[in-house]
Amino acid sequence: MRIDRRDLIAGLSVAGLLLPEAVAYAGIAGLPPGRAVAAAIVAPLVYALVGASRFAVVSPTSSSAAILAAILATFPGDAAARADLATVAIAVSGVVFLLARLAGLGLLTGFIARPVLRGFAFGLAVTIILHQIPAIVGVTVTAPNLGEFLLGLAASLPNWHPPGLGIGVASLVALFALRRLPMLPGAFGVVLAGAALSAAFDLPAHGIAVVGRIDAMPSLPRLPDLDLDTLSRLAQLTLPLVLILFAESWGTMRTLALRHGDAVVPDRELTALGLANLAAAMAHGQPVGAGFSAGSANEAAGATSRAAAVIAALGLALLVAFAAPLIEQLPQPVLAAVVIAALAHALDPTPLVRLWRLDRDQWIALAAAGGVLVLGIVDGMLLAVATAVAALLSRLALPQVARLGRLPGTRDFVDLARHPEALAPAGCTVWRPSEQLFFANAERLLARIAATVADDATNRVVILSLEETFDLDSTALEALIEFDTRLSAAGLELRLARARDPVRDLLGAAGATDLVARSSYSVDDAVALAEARAAATT
Repeated sequence: MRIDRRDLIAGLSVAGLLLPEAVAYAGIAGLPPGRAVAAAIVAPLVYALVGASRFAVVSPTSSSAAILAAILATFPGDAAARADLATVAIAVSGVVFLLARLAGLGLLTGFIARPVLRGFAFGLAVTIILHQIPAIVGVTVTAPNLGEFLLGLAASLPNWHPPGLGIGVASLVALFALRRLPMLPGAFGVVLAGAALSAAFDLPAHGIAVVGRIDAMPSLPRLPDLDLDTLSRLAQLTLPLVLILFAESWGTMRTLALRHGDAVVPDRELTALGLANLAAAMAHGQPVGAGFSAGSANEAAGATSRAAAVIAALGLALLVAFAAPLIEQLPQPVLAAVVIAALAHALDPTPLVRLWRLDRDQWIALAAAGGVLVLGIVDGMLLAVATAVAALLSRLALPQVARLGRLPGTRDFVDLARHPEALAPAGCTVWRPSEQLFFANAERLLARIAATVADDATNRVVILSLEETFDLDSTALEALIEFDTRLSAAGLELRLARARDPVRDLLGAAGATDLVARSSYSVDDAVALAEARAAATT
């Protein structure tokens, strides 16, 4: 099979990113770097066989590493016990993903709107980039949230290490400069150059932290010996890990797919993530998901298919197998610079600015970005989804009602407020709700129409256009029948336009056969019948 040159370049570039990410994320989880490296090798290979995203690189992520560290901290034991618990937690995550696929829970991703994804991507990029700064300047900042992190980073300013800052800045300049040469794997080259310079000038002697020993030798899968109580407790604590892996992975996959018109299927991705995590557990690795930094780097490097992720995994394996002594000398500021460069293009505010220009859903995107920055990935995503659902419910519960008129010389009826040239039909008024009638809006909306038409002495017929209403719930059904009764008591006749068959069937079943007889399939027909009735009574 012929490999596209762009996939080869992208794969080698991503390999140069996966190594520093793996080392960093292993440190967050409190596990040896080799575990993260092993996961970063096997997981992309499994995903390439099952997944659909051509940009996603399934590997260890910072958020899942943090959750895993929190899970392991609740159990006593030495390093070996922690390693066994981590292996079981990863395996349980894989099983939960597969169970979610069998239950068809992929449909829940439909509640994650595009503005949520765009805000999520922006907030996540800012978060990851800011957390690379301590590695560049040679300080340690531990904080539970971004606000305290920034305060801690500012307080550490007197302790910043100028040589590390210089190396980090130089690496960033080189990475951005190499983007002008897309035929070269820039990140891969910068990683090798940084390691070579570190070995040549003995940078650790000058206070520059390096990666250190990486032991990613494969080992046979084995089942840790855990009692039932420990296993049950671990399984319960693993659910947040699954949630954060899926939130970050789906956000990454869907965001990258939207940029290029690609299609991703939630249930298929659940299966792919489940199998990838099972493979990571068998390799004694770390939890894996579609990290935003690796996926963005793959996209930016010009990947055209999932072959790029396969090449990245193989390239990482070759690096560890044949260049381990050199890689051990890789400076931490170079690692951080590679991560920052991979995410830099995700800071483009254009998609968010466009929402403000359209005056649509900008607050949802802002809630996603701000939620991720302030509350973290999972809580931030949940806040944004809740904001999107609340906006939807508000629009459905408080619909607009337009009074319609006929465009001269046509059979088209439009909003009189927006089309002053339209003519209101004589002897009747035509009303069109902007949303479907249902239990939360029917009574309020119909009462508003009744109060309006009661003030018009020339009006004899009220026409309600139900073009947005495909069916009725019991509350809306009763409200519609009561509306008919109220108008009839006021000497007005109600006619339904654009009444679909399910609505007519339901009215008939409720005994409102007379209202069914006053229903039409078009507004023009309803108006013609109303005008004929008006002419007959004059």
